[in-house]
Amino acid sequence: MTLRLLALFGLITLLTACSSESPRPDPAEPVKSIKIPEQAPAAFLHELQGKLLGVPAKADVELALLVVDERGRPQRLLSSQKLVGSGNALPFRLDFNPASFPTNQKVELRGRASQSGRLILHLPSRLIQSADSQAVGDLQLVPAP
Repeated sequence: MTLRLLALFGLITLLTACSSESPRPDPAEPVKSIKIPEQAPAAFLHELQGKLLGVPAKADVELALLVVDERGRPQRLLSSQKLVGSGNALPFRLDFNPASFPTNQKVELRGRASQSGRLILHLPSRLIQSADSQAVGDLQLVPAP
């Protein structure tokens, strides 16, 4: 009988606690909002910038900065960006974290363009030697095999 009373008392206490209103903040005290950054601050990021040539209007372009092995196979993605062609030279800016840039592996900039889900152009792989911000200039996309 004592166990049943104890269980009943516990249930009543639980229901009472759940039904009470939560304490409201004092209106005189301002509520502090915390802003969480989505990515590392721009001061800690480096970038590759340039222009893609030969991209048709409305073509979907994907650029990727990849760590590759000795056989040219992608091992890790450092950064990527998606763009839509305008028919003119297409400027890009690819941000990356220099701390994640490997020192003893190859890093390449690769790209491809597709239209209506079909691969039409690709960017010949371009070796990126250092983790510094750099302009890679005008890059010509070539027809995909």
